[in-house]
Amino acid sequence: MAAGMWPAGTHAGSRSRNSPGSTFMIKVYALTLAALIAMQIAPGPNLIAVAAEGMSRGRKAALLVALGVSCGAVIWVILAALGLGFVIQRQPEILTGLKLVGGTYLLWIGCRALYAAARGKSIRIPQADRLETGLASWRRGLLVVMSNPKAALGWTAIASFMFGSRLSAPQVAAFAPVAALSAMVVYGAYAILFFTGTASRAYQRFWRGVELVFGGVFGAMGASLVVSGLREYRT
Repeated sequence: MAAGMWPAGTHAGSRSRNSPGSTFMIKVYALTLAALIAMQIAPGPNLIAVAAEGMSRGRKAALLVALGVSCGAVIWVILAALGLGFVIQRQPEILTGLKLVGGTYLLWIGCRALYAAARGKSIRIPQADRLETGLASWRRGLLVVMSNPKAALGWTAIASFMFGSRLSAPQVAAFAPVAALSAMVVYGAYAILFFTGTASRAYQRFWRGVELVFGGVFGAMGASLVVSGLREYRT
């Protein structure tokens, strides 16, 4: 990658000379992890996707959604190491496009849930299609986190902090396993939480209302992103 593609303070010629030692890198990792966990715990599309999967399809499906989110975290770290923040600054239409794509995807999820509630039939996949179900759940988690513009902004901020702390691109990229493990622990815990006996029984009894809530939340998030993206596109 050309030197001009790196964020400020990460010029290819200066990274090897000025990169901090392992002790300082661990401190930066710890601070970054604390911020990342705060982002992951906060309610958002990732949490809602895990919760919806856990209550409607079970613990395994919810854990696979969490795994998809975890894989997405690895991708975001790699993108951050490759200069995500700089690229978005130079090409803001990328974020606009992400809002439109992500918003459309969330709208689609919301409409499916609302349609199921209106039909009086929950969205379930037959047990015979377990492999397809697992792949679909994993893919759903990956798509939700990768199409979320807030994730792009969050990782841009994290990348700015890490590069601003004089970490090199390889050192930022090496944070990927930490981010993946954090996502799996946080969203895995949510997956287990939303598959307790009480939650499962409540869903079986009130599934239509639950689908309406999830559909409304996903739909509102998606519509907000699409409207924001269209406004930015027009300007």
